[in-house]
Amino acid sequence: MGLNTKSKCLIVLILLGVVDAVIPIPILVIILISVLLQRPPWFKNLVQEIYNKRD
Repeated sequence: MGLNTKSKCLIVLILLGVVDAVIPIPILVIILISVLLQRPPWFKNLVQEIYNKRD
């Protein structure tokens, strides 16, 4: 049985937070800015998948 989308996102954000704490480069901010500026289709699909699968 695999992880659902919310769990995967949470794990990725936790890992990015740990990397962000260890390396003094604000990785999360860079990713956030790139997502906000480029609006990639994978992000829209991810958000739709999270909100369409309410547990």
